[in-house]
Amino acid sequence: MERGINDIDALVREEKRLTAVESHNEAWAEGLSAGIEPEIIAEAALSTAFGELLRASGESAALALLDRMREKVIAGEFEPLLRRH
Repeated sequence: MERGINDIDALVREEKRLTAVESHNEAWAEGLSAGIEPEIIAEAALSTAFGELLRASGESAALALLDRMREKVIAGEFEPLLRRH
């Protein structure tokens, strides 16, 4: 039974992640359509995200996310996204 609950939790989390990605993609496209440079959109998105994470979960959570994202950049995980925009 525990595995079934874990599977459901993982599916719910993935659905939330996909919904968030879709929302961010729409906002990104809107910003570009408004003539806002990608660097400005990215900085605003990151500032908002880290501000909210700091408020909700504290400095340790924000720094841990920053470390994970840095590792993903170094590993080249975002390269396909760069080609999409």
